[in-house]
Order: sequence, then structure tokens, then C-alpha cells
Amino acid sequence: MNNLVAIVGRPNVGKSTMFNRLTETKDAIVDPTSGTTRDRKYGRAEWIGRQFTVIDTGGWITKSDDAFEAAIRAQVQISIEEAAVIMFMVDSQTGITDLDEDIARLLRKSGKEVVLACNKVDTGAHDVQTAEFYRLGLDSLVHPVSSSSGYGTGDFLDALVALMPPEPISEESGIPKLAVVGKPNVGKSTLINTLVGNNRNIVTDIAGTTRDSVHTDFNLYGFDFELIDTAGLRRKKQIEDQLEFYSTVRTIRSIEQSDVCLLLLDAQNGMERQDQAIFWQIVSSYRGVVILVNKWDLVEKNTHTMKEFENAVREKISPFTDVPIVFTSNLTKQRILKAFEVAMGVFENRKRKISTSQLNDFLLPIMKNQPPPMYKGKMVRIKYVTQIQSQTPTFAFYCNLPQYVKEPYKRFLENHIRSKWNLSGVTIRLFFREK
Repeated sequence: MNNLVAIVGRPNVGKSTMFNRLTETKDAIVDPTSGTTRDRKYGRAEWIGRQFTVIDTGGWITKSDDAFEAAIRAQVQISIEEAAVIMFMVDSQTGITDLDEDIARLLRKSGKEVVLACNKVDTGAHDVQTAEFYRLGLDSLVHPVSSSSGYGTGDFLDALVALMPPEPISEESGIPKLAVVGKPNVGKSTLINTLVGNNRNIVTDIAGTTRDSVHTDFNLYGFDFELIDTAGLRRKKQIEDQLEFYSTVRTIRSIEQSDVCLLLLDAQNGMERQDQAIFWQIVSSYRGVVILVNKWDLVEKNTHTMKEFENAVREKISPFTDVPIVFTSNLTKQRILKAFEVAMGVFENRKRKISTSQLNDFLLPIMKNQPPPMYKGKMVRIKYVTQIQSQTPTFAFYCNLPQYVKEPYKRFLENHIRSKWNLSGVTIRLFFREK
């Protein structure tokens, strides 16, 4: 399922500010200088229970010799091709410009679903300023919004979510999908070739050889499943051409289309910031994850090397440390089959169902003995808990004051759930609702 939303528009219309608002972060650089966003940011957003990935593209510039601006044009075009819905942003204070008309022409040709956000409208009194944007000829209402104050974003997001493809009835249908992800040149294609037994995927020493995702049906341990070999994720500064950007967008989609991701690390480099970014992209997409430490045969070892390496990785992925770590070598085939056996275990963990009676028999005594800390002199009383249907194990706790249950106590409960049931490699979601 494609749930990518691309934010497009000419420079300085507030795209990055809108990105930060939707993802509840400050990841995108916000600056009035035209062209500040040279590449793009990815982030997870959620509205009325619907989750989607947002791409913050650079400003659209045409008829320019600036190499960066040419790259921005390519990124916007690719985002339009890959996204399910396009968020087209214009500036109410400036009015329609030639660049706005250029982008509108491209969007009309794309045939993609478009929501038009007319930004920098701070009050309802200024809504009349947005009427002229109907002249752009898009089959969309003009939504007056303010990305800085949040004015109008609720109705705008309602319209955006309504245009997204419907969610699948069940993610359990079909065969399991395992995505092989990681930085360039860590051995993703070689790993799959080792299993398949041929050179179906091209392998070279040049980083970024895999330009697109390759899907391979496979059978192992009596299970049918699909392997997804993705292009290597790269740091933003290293994306220099539109093929690289296309690969990165596809990699994000491959993560979201998978059930479990095998994240490959280079044993000689350890877990670097780039690896951590990929890990949290997997976690924020609520996919299962197994960490494979590849090229382990090249590391000088003593009796403590493996444990020390594992501890270092868990420290960097804290607080979500209940993740399988397997030390592998594509060259010697060390623990390759073990890695996929573990991945299938994570797939089963992700589908795990725990009865309401089991949850309450285990958790109610714990919560009675160690209730949530009092907040503003009020005591939170949790009455019962049940698992609710979702793509990852999700639990609803019913109580009198759900707003007073803070993150430390949520982690306390999650740790107890993990201590009782095998949910290794799986993200757990906890919701607190008023009874």
C-alpha cells in the first residue's frame, strides 16, 4: 500500500514548516532564504488514526542554471511519481505566480490526487484571499491554512486523508514480506544471492548499485515468503542524482510494504548514525526488525567481542532494545539461515494475540502494587487492559485519567509485557482510554 504524501511548491511558501507541524518535529530547516531545503526530509504523520509518510521536497524552480535548483526539480518530479497524494502549497500573501502555474500544469498532467493548501492565512477573515487560486485549474478545494499557527490544518488534513488509498482489510493475508535494508555496500544483494544460490541481483563494490527494489519469492524452513532487496539508504548530502533519490523513496516504500526488515550493519564500522536513522524509520513504520551484523568474519575477536558489540548496538537503539541481533558473514555463510529463521520468528511475534483474561491476570496485580504516580494530586486507576486489532501488538488500557499516564510508566508496562510474552523485534503500542 502506498501511503506517501509529497509536499511540493515553489520556494518559501512554508513547506518545511508544514512538514514540521505534520510530523511534530523540527527536522526540516526553516529559513526565509529561497532554496534552503536542498534535499528532502521524510517523516511519519498521523491524522484521525491514519498514518502516512511525508516527503518535504525542495522549492520548485524552473528556467534556472543553478545545479541545486535542477536537482530540486528532479526531486519534486520523482516525489510526484511515487506519492499517493500531493500536497501543493501556495502563498496567499503573494498570490499566483508563474511558478505556481508551472507546478499546477505538471500536477494536472500527473493525474495524481492533489490537495491545495493556501498558506499564511492566519484568521478566517483572510480566507477571501484564497479564492484566486481556483484559477490554477486543479480538481481540488482551496484550503486556507497557516503552517506556523495551525489555522485550518484540521479540515485540510481531513481532505488529505480522504484521498489516500484505503487501508488493506488485513495485513496477515498473503505471504510474509522480508525487506533487506541498510546503508550502501553492506552486502544486501549478496545476502539474497547467498540464499537464492545465483546472481539474480547485481553485486559490485560500487555503493548504490541497486537502483530499485527487487522482489524475490523464496522458500525456507517450509515457509513461503518474499524477499525485498532495497537500494541502499544514503545520507541526504550524498544523494547527487535523481536515480539515487528515486532509490531512496523506493526504499522507504519497501520498508512500509514489508512485515519484517533485516537491517544489515557493517561489523567493521559498528552502528553509525545512518544505521540508527534506518532503524528508527523501521520502528516508526511499525515493522518487525532483526539486526544483522554482517562481515563478522573480518573482525578480530576475543571471548568478549560479540557481547561488547551487542551491548554497544543496544545502547544506541535504546529504549527499544528487545531486538534480535545476529552476527553473520555472506562470504562464509555464517548464520545466514539462522538470520532468516529469527526473522520468521519476529513475523510470528508481530501477529501474536494475547487474550484479555491473560493480560488482566498478569498486569492488574502489577498495576495495583505499582500504580501510576499521582499527578496534580490525583490518582490514576487502571481498570482493565485488552489487545486491539492493529498491524503491530497494540494494547488499550482503560482508566479514569488517561491523560495523566506519562511515558516512564508506559515503558514500565511495556517492559512487563515483554517479560511475559515473546515480542522480540516488534514495536508495541500502548493506548490509555477513559473508561
